[in-house]
Amino acid sequence: MGQVTKEQVLEALKTVQDPDLHKDIVTLGFIKDLRICEGNVAFEIHLTTPACPVKDLLQKEAQDKVKALSGVDEVTVTMKAEVKASQVLNKNALKNVRNIIAIGSGKGGVGKSTVSVNLACALSKEGARVGLLDADIYGPSIPIMMGKQGEPMIRENLIQPKIAHGIKFMSMGFFAQGDQPLIWRGPMAHRALEQSLVDVEWGELDYLVVDLPPGTGDVHLTLVQTVSLAGAVIVSTPQDVGLMISMKTLRMLQQTNVKLLGIIENMSYHLCTHCGSREEIFGYGGVKTASKNLEIPFLGEIPLEQSIREQADQGTPIVLAKPESPAAKIYLEIARNLAAQISIANFTSKKLEVVEEPA
Repeated sequence: MGQVTKEQVLEALKTVQDPDLHKDIVTLGFIKDLRICEGNVAFEIHLTTPACPVKDLLQKEAQDKVKALSGVDEVTVTMKAEVKASQVLNKNALKNVRNIIAIGSGKGGVGKSTVSVNLACALSKEGARVGLLDADIYGPSIPIMMGKQGEPMIRENLIQPKIAHGIKFMSMGFFAQGDQPLIWRGPMAHRALEQSLVDVEWGELDYLVVDLPPGTGDVHLTLVQTVSLAGAVIVSTPQDVGLMISMKTLRMLQQTNVKLLGIIENMSYHLCTHCGSREEIFGYGGVKTASKNLEIPFLGEIPLEQSIREQADQGTPIVLAKPESPAAKIYLEIARNLAAQISIANFTSKKLEVVEEPA
C-alpha cells in the first residue's frame, strides 16, 4: 500500500464546504502546514474567526474525509483562526482594530448595554481579541457591568483603556463624576466619541464592540463619519412599540451605508423561577418576523432572566459568571452567529483602497 500524497489529501478536503461562505476549505485557503509522515497526516485549518459556529463540524468532517483515504492511519487537525479585517478609512485611526461593530437600539431600556457586554465577553471567551467602547452618553453603564470604574491613565498622549475579564474597554462614564450627567450635544459629543475612538491605545483587536446611545443622533453620525464599521446590530424587544422605534435606528444606519449584520430579540420570554412555565411578557417573535421581511439576519433571542441582571450589577457578565446557564449558552450562540456574519461580509466585500492621513 503506497503512501498517500498531498494532492490526494487536498482533493479529499475539497469536498468539505464552509456552509456560510459556500466554498470548500481548500479554495478558501483555510488549509495550512499540511504534513505527511508515513501513514500520519497533520494539517491546520485557519478559520475566519475563533467564534466560528461550525468549527467542530468542519474539524470532524475534514478528519473523517482524510481518514477514509487509503494509506492513512492517523489524522491530526489543528484548528486556528485569522480574523479578516473589514475595510478601513485610513491607517492612522484604529489601524490595529480589524472589525468595529456598532450595537444600537431604537429606545432605552431594551437591554442593549447588557447585550453588548455579554457579546464582547462571549467573543473573547471564544479566543478573539476584543475591545468594548461605551459610547452611550445618556447612560454609560459599562464600567459597572465590567466591574471597573475610575479615570483611565494617559501614557504618551494616549488614553489607556481599562482591562476587565480580558477585555479592553473605554466608557464615556469615565469623564463624569459619580451620578453627574454628561450634558453633551453636537461638537462636545462629537469630540468625546472621536477621542474615545482614536486617542485610546486599543492595540491589536479582532473586534471592537461599540455600545451606542438609544435612538439616532450626533454620536451615531460621528461614529460612521470617523471610522468604517464592519456593520451594526440592532437590539429590540418583541412588542410592536419597541420594534417600530428600532426600525428608525435601523433605517438611519442603512441610509449611512452601514451594513446590518443582524437583529437580536431581547427579553423574548420569561421562565418562571418557581414552576418553569414560559411567559411571553412583551409578546414574542416580532423581531424574527421583521428580520425575515427586511432580509436581515436574525441572530437570536434572549430570555428575560433575573441572573442576567444580577451578574451585570455585580460586574461579572453571565457569560463568564455562569457559563453553563441557558442564558450564557444563548449569548455564546448569538456571538458565534454574529462572528459568522462579519466573516461573510468581509469575504464578499470588495477591496477598498486605503488612504493615508498626512502626518
